[in-house]
Amino acid sequence: MTTLLLYLVLGAAAGTLAGLFGIGGGLIIVPVLILTFESQGMAPEILTHLAVGTSLATIVVTSVSSVKAHHAKGAVRWDWFSAIAIGIVVGSAIGVKTAGALSGPVLQKVIGVFAIVIAVQMGLGLKPKASRTIPARPGLIGAGGVIGWASAIFGIGGGSLTVPFLSWCNAQMQTAVATSAAVGLPIAVVGALVNIQEGWGNSLLPEWATGYVYWPAFLGIVSMSVIFARFGAKLAHSLPSDTLKRIFAVLLLVVGTRFLLS
Repeated sequence: MTTLLLYLVLGAAAGTLAGLFGIGGGLIIVPVLILTFESQGMAPEILTHLAVGTSLATIVVTSVSSVKAHHAKGAVRWDWFSAIAIGIVVGSAIGVKTAGALSGPVLQKVIGVFAIVIAVQMGLGLKPKASRTIPARPGLIGAGGVIGWASAIFGIGGGSLTVPFLSWCNAQMQTAVATSAAVGLPIAVVGALVNIQEGWGNSLLPEWATGYVYWPAFLGIVSMSVIFARFGAKLAHSLPSDTLKRIFAVLLLVVGTRFLLS
């Protein structure tokens, strides 16, 4: 019961922060799950993979409501999505296999580096300048492959990568965010399924895990994150966003550094 309560709190925190800062929940969920699994005494060889796989599984559920909301507003460019998704499917599968080839401690350090990079980007407000147009279909497929590969390794929905890419290609921010939300669904579906296959039968897995997806954490996070994402979005309109982003950037920097030094 105590463990389930912990995951409910994590889901509430992840949803609030995701709504507050406009980022995918995976950027929050993965580091916290790693620390939580460590405190539960899970095997260091698999706990980071378990955090990534579980995060991707939660994104499957939370992204559906996000995609519906953006589609209702007509903001998703499904023609871009159809091309990017092809690359996403292949890239996500390769990304999970790449993560599976890394030891738990090494994967944790890779995630630490990514957290620090995002912290610097958020803290300094770095954004790519719109300097080109949306590439042709082969270019979108290639971009999807890279985004899917990296997202599956880090356990994120890809918003931290897709939005900057589309903005760089002169897409309007609303369209970039909406299309990114749609792209997050195939990343999460493929990433979660391949993580289940990748971890299947591992003798170090805890009870209630299917491959690299830990269901108690999944249920706790999903049940609360969707509700609290709306709360975070409302809160964002009443608090200074730039200051909050810098605070969150510092937290990411601390977490990333901790992973690198652990």
